[in-house]
Amino acid sequence: MHRSLISFVAAAALSVSLPAFAADAPVTLRLSNWLPNGHPIYAAQKAWADDIAKESGGSIQLTVFPSEQMGKAFDHYDMARDGIADITFVNPGFQPGRFPIIAAGQLPFVFKDAKSGTAAIDEWYRAYAKTEMKDVHYCVSMITSPGIYSGHKKVVMPGDLKGLKIRPPQGTIGQMVSLMGGSNIQASTMEAREVLERGTADGIFLPAGTILLIGLEKVTKYHLEPGLYTTVFTFVMNQSKYDALSAEQKAVIDHHCTTDWAVKLASPWADFEDAGLVKLHAIAGHEFTTLTTEQTAEWRKVVAPLKAEWSNAVTKAGGDAPAIAKALDDSLAKYNAAAN
Repeated sequence: MHRSLISFVAAAALSVSLPAFAADAPVTLRLSNWLPNGHPIYAAQKAWADDIAKESGGSIQLTVFPSEQMGKAFDHYDMARDGIADITFVNPGFQPGRFPIIAAGQLPFVFKDAKSGTAAIDEWYRAYAKTEMKDVHYCVSMITSPGIYSGHKKVVMPGDLKGLKIRPPQGTIGQMVSLMGGSNIQASTMEAREVLERGTADGIFLPAGTILLIGLEKVTKYHLEPGLYTTVFTFVMNQSKYDALSAEQKAVIDHHCTTDWAVKLASPWADFEDAGLVKLHAIAGHEFTTLTTEQTAEWRKVVAPLKAEWSNAVTKAGGDAPAIAKALDDSLAKYNAAAN
């Protein structure tokens, strides 16, 4: 065969075997993240963005905007829906009642840790995201390490929350505080130190690493563990932006919106929070209370109505609450993720 013909055949074969990214219009996506660039989720998002760029042959570039540069933390779901940002990092619990199904991940005593819990909740929620978050393109869900109580005043048993002003991390814990006779102070994570420093709030629920990151160890003294709850986060994308991608570009995004990637995104944050708990214990002048088995049982008893409220909210929204709850239990069992 003539050398030029051989070269032509080889080139044609290569063009068939490679994705058609060279023909795709370059796309720049804006990811809005309301946490600061010093937070581990920022580095995880950057690594995710870099891998998307690499797999797409550079045809998809993703820029991360931290620290509420594009909008307030509470608005991030709507920012993706409305195209203010292309991809957003959402805390569904910032809007209580709007996303009743995924709120199951915010109930106390569900998950034992962030990594196995992220795998369980992401795989479980995929069956419901298309209806509950139908006006965006769902990507992944993740949870934090279990959060602890920290405050000016000591809390050991549920009744100790009575009369206290608490900054809750999400709506379900806000319900818990109200159930126990406390009041809720609304503030973003980045505003938490200010409300505690001023005495506007008496305490807060957060994972330990984040407590250190925003300097809350300087304005709190008492801590309660183990963690009572987790907070759920999702990555969602503007649907029109996704629809405008080429088939090859959509495949890249889809490959980065999997349960495996959910765990990859959650893991650096989980490691950070777990290390933070060790560091917080080492700081002089702080008092930790670890719940006994009997005390934990009492907490579980007192917070049980929250599960009933979740079930009622799901039913009211048209969902089959018992079936949805069983599906979550099955996912927890599959990943050995259930709280002890």
